[in-house]
Amino acid sequence: MTPETVMDLTHGALLVTALLAAPLLLISLVAGLAIGMLQAATQINESTLSFIPKLLLLVLTLLVAGPWMLRVLVDFTHDLYTNIPNVVG
Repeated sequence: MTPETVMDLTHGALLVTALLAAPLLLISLVAGLAIGMLQAATQINESTLSFIPKLLLLVLTLLVAGPWMLRVLVDFTHDLYTNIPNVVG
């Protein structure tokens, strides 16, 4: 296994990780920002007020983007398994 192969595998793994984390992190960021602005405007400092909407939005995001996320992960894993002969030999 050459260093270039290791770097290619690591690059692919990091790319898949970023693709899978991005939708959830972006939704959480946008929801937190919107709720924070609402709390600042109304001067309500309740921590559970931001937790419940973010949790619901993350569940909704998983329901919508879940099949795509699973497909990306399955494709990456399939590519890893099919490239085993090339990586080893």
